[in-house]
Amino acid sequence: MNETLTAIVLGIVEGLTEFVPVSSTGHLILASELFGYDAAEWAMFNVVIQLGAILAVVYQYWGTFWNAGMGVLRLESEGLRFARNIIVAFIPSAILGLAFKDYIDIMLGSPSIVAWALILGGIAILGIEKVANPKGEETVADLPLRQVIGVGFAQCLAMVPGVSRSGATIMGALAMGVNRKTAAEFSFFLAVPTMIGASTLELWQKGGDLMAGTARVGWGEIAIGFVVSFVVALVVIRAFVAYVSRHGFAPFAWYRIVVGAAAVAWLALR
Repeated sequence: MNETLTAIVLGIVEGLTEFVPVSSTGHLILASELFGYDAAEWAMFNVVIQLGAILAVVYQYWGTFWNAGMGVLRLESEGLRFARNIIVAFIPSAILGLAFKDYIDIMLGSPSIVAWALILGGIAILGIEKVANPKGEETVADLPLRQVIGVGFAQCLAMVPGVSRSGATIMGALAMGVNRKTAAEFSFFLAVPTMIGASTLELWQKGGDLMAGTARVGWGEIAIGFVVSFVVALVVIRAFVAYVSRHGFAPFAWYRIVVGAAAVAWLALR
């Protein structure tokens, strides 16, 4: 595929998978194997277009973010609790992500890790769905620090490609008794600082060629991927919360297991 078509396809993959528990990073890694493009040349692209999906969260929940921001400025308890919960949950992945970035980069080059993580993550989702016992209809601002810290450490599992950041945070919240809707929304909100931080770090450390305009995959492809991922993610966010509130996460677990098993078989036969 040429660069423009690749950018569109990857933007669709990112938008479809960023906020559902199937691993957007894992799918992007497997896509590089399936379509045969140079994953190293598109590594920066894959990180930066996540901001398009993040913008979809900000757009969809603009009222929530605005009210929380105003609440912080006015020192209102609900706004302060919302901000506290997002910051506290973000801290573990920020610290461990910086500490183990070199090891994470090595794992990102292994499609076999992705395949097995998809399978094991699917099995974990099925298990958690069976034992989860949501206890209320609280909002993100209502969550106690015990649950918030637990979700923050659960997110760190997603440093293994194929685990899924959204899957780890949502399942971590469910395991601690948070209802499905709030668990999904907490995962969305937590994605904002997490992905902004990851994209900023990637640009700072490896964005020299991109900034100089000498990278093969440049700003044009990134702009296309950004817009596509924003539009697709916006549709997915709106549908996802409504769906899981009624039907749960088992269909995503089975999808992970099937895709992971197919990837294991395909990689073994190549």
